[in-house]
Amino acid sequence: MRHTFDPTILREYDIRGVFGETLGPDDARAIGRSFGTRVAAIGGTRVVVGYDGRLSSPILEHALVEGLNASGIDVVRIGMGPTPMLYYAEASVPDVQGGIQVTGSHNPANHNGFKMVLEGRPFFGADIIDLRRIADEGRWASGTGHTADLAIMDAYVDRLIQGLDGIDKAALEGLRIAWDTGNGAAGPVVEALTARLPGNHVLLFTSVDGHFPNHHPDPTVESNLADLVQAVARGSLDFGVAFDGDGDRIGAIDAMGRTIWGDQLLAIFADDVLATSPNARIIGDVKCSSALFERISERGGKPEMWKTGHSLIKSRMKETGALLGGEMSGHVCFADRYYGFDDAIYAAVRLIAATVRLDASVTAMRSAMPAMVNTPELRFQVDEARKFAVVGEVAMRLRNANARMNDIDGVRVDTPEGWWLLRASNTQDVLVVRAESRTDSGLARLLHQADTQLAASGVVRGEQFGH
Repeated sequence: MRHTFDPTILREYDIRGVFGETLGPDDARAIGRSFGTRVAAIGGTRVVVGYDGRLSSPILEHALVEGLNASGIDVVRIGMGPTPMLYYAEASVPDVQGGIQVTGSHNPANHNGFKMVLEGRPFFGADIIDLRRIADEGRWASGTGHTADLAIMDAYVDRLIQGLDGIDKAALEGLRIAWDTGNGAAGPVVEALTARLPGNHVLLFTSVDGHFPNHHPDPTVESNLADLVQAVARGSLDFGVAFDGDGDRIGAIDAMGRTIWGDQLLAIFADDVLATSPNARIIGDVKCSSALFERISERGGKPEMWKTGHSLIKSRMKETGALLGGEMSGHVCFADRYYGFDDAIYAAVRLIAATVRLDASVTAMRSAMPAMVNTPELRFQVDEARKFAVVGEVAMRLRNANARMNDIDGVRVDTPEGWWLLRASNTQDVLVVRAESRTDSGLARLLHQADTQLAASGVVRGEQFGH
């Protein structure tokens, strides 16, 4: 027996689709059988499974477990929770070789998908293509696996609190923080965590509701932070944090309601890590501000610019021994006193710790950052068959012109005005432009450079969408 997946659901970093249209229980069962076959091939016998708060997640989780069991794999079910709790279980439960989280992340409510880890490493790219091959061929391992339930949230919260080890808890008593989980899967964990933390905590939308009735759980979109901004202002709080639907991406605002973007959070975390681990390697993606990389260097760290994508960042951290990595989208990965996976709730705890260790408020740290003028991600549609070719053509022309550029992921061009980036999305038929300068006029000139290069390849930045 074989299974054919809708080709649109197999993405670079995970598997995602529209429930009832491109993704259903039969797909989940086949994913379980194919992933179980991979686990069996390395001599593994146990996989941990969790799911988020979407309406379709329990159905998909049930079918996924059936598929794993049919491959002879035992399953440890940890129930509903954020993706980082699944990663924690995979890293800490004895004799477990892999993990799968059923999650639609920050996608619309009727979407869902799967994030996977095998032997502590992200499972993506060629691995996901391999699942399709195994299903296409129907060459599944067979057996009769068993299931067991494991309540792990309390242990996970204990581990999160260790992010405050070495901090004088009395220094935290006056902190006032707002937490917005957006009715996503992080809600119950944040409730349990904040009940045990010093300080005063204002909780927003912690009840799990797959309809997302208050706002969409994507903290990189500023309009989704409006409730958090209001809560901080109303309570004269110190700062606020927000999470996406499965709790692996963080957003933050300071006491003045200013957004603290992913690369700015990384700068704060870099200061904290370098204070105790001088010369540490720290990785940021190609969309991060040049101010981040300069700051890491100034403080004695080893900055590295790497490809966009949480799986790519995590893999690079393992390859290089980096203690911190992250990207503009809010994925932050601590290998400094933690496991190296992206955990937004742990990042929030480390932000609390940083205010004490660095002896500065979040607002003061945000105010001290250099004033840069930058664009959001300017995303525009380009035919799937053309998008990578356009980037290649631009790179060749720039190389021939001896431009200062980094081509690790698309092309990022450095000029005296600042920098601009062109890259192809790994998950959509989209090109992305981003630029940064210290002046509005400099930013305009950088965008003109990007548009000139696009025009030379017959592309015009059309209608833009997304963030």
